[in-house]
Amino acid sequence: MLRRLMPSHAAASRPHTTLLLKRMATATMLAGVSLLSACSSSDRTQTGLAAPSNHLLTEDRGASGGEASLKGGVNAYLWRATLDTLSFMPVATADAEGGIILTDWYTPPATHDERFKITAFVLDRRLRSDALRLSVFRQIKQDGTWVDTPPAPNTASDIATRILSRARKLRADNGNQD
Repeated sequence: MLRRLMPSHAAASRPHTTLLLKRMATATMLAGVSLLSACSSSDRTQTGLAAPSNHLLTEDRGASGGEASLKGGVNAYLWRATLDTLSFMPVATADAEGGIILTDWYTPPATHDERFKITAFVLDRRLRSDALRLSVFRQIKQDGTWVDTPPAPNTASDIATRILSRARKLRADNGNQD
């Protein structure tokens, strides 16, 4: 008699369990939707999509890199010249107080099997050639994978020369004021 009650009792509780699972799934889904709606932005275009924003375009703390109020600070002309010279590459990170600019990988339009990445360090508040250090990274595509290869030996020095020339021009345009 006990055996007969067990199966019928389990069968009777199964619809209750299914209903409970459906309610829990619905509650979880509603919680997920409410969490996602909390992440939305009020800056929406007419299409309903969020407008892209780049905090690097609206915030340029490096423009006043020579002021004493900065904790670290870098030379403003050197900083601006570095950003200007590397503007053809996508910037991944730029920290004016630390003087670091990291670009993302850039593939030249003429070659699709080669890409470059640059790390620039502005090391001083003075406009000097030794206040800039560049590292250039190069990869080529072999058999569908990117392989590290050394860039041409003069690549970093050529870019540094362009940056220093641009910085000197910026300073001259500002009346040679530091």
